[in-house]
Amino acid sequence: MHLSVTLDLATDAHAAGRMLADPRYVEAKVVASGAIEHQVDVTGTADEAFTVTTRRALPSDQIPAQVRGFVGNRIDVRLVEAWDAAAPDGGRTGTVVVEIAGAPVRLTGRCTLQPVGPAATRLVYDGDLHAAIPLFGSAVEEAAARAIRGALGVEQQVAAQWLADHGSAEQP
Repeated sequence: MHLSVTLDLATDAHAAGRMLADPRYVEAKVVASGAIEHQVDVTGTADEAFTVTTRRALPSDQIPAQVRGFVGNRIDVRLVEAWDAAAPDGGRTGTVVVEIAGAPVRLTGRCTLQPVGPAATRLVYDGDLHAAIPLFGSAVEEAAARAIRGALGVEQQVAAQWLADHGSAEQP
């Protein structure tokens, strides 16, 4: 199934890139997603290419009951965003991969950071979600898509608060 989610950020693209590369911001959005346990790793810098890797354990209550047996009481999610260096206007492209450990569920796609005004940037995640589970694949895909959309909705809220608190999304 195809999944596309757009987040609007009230800052310029350079500041948005600094925010996305800031481990404190990444940790804030992972914690806000309801993670029971988490790990955050950011390599590179916002001035160049950077990669954000998160691992989080989430309760499996968002998964339909008939397929919880495939994942147990919690879902271990690994997300990797590999961002290219910024263009002169601050725009960036990258790749995104989301995997659920122990379940044949994977999202692969592109992520883009697009300036749309002097203090407005659009963050777009666009990819294909696939669950290789006979009979229940489409139900798992729907549940995973809901969970991903929900996590990105939380990210929109965390980003708005982060930008309100940090202004220019300075690098540590």
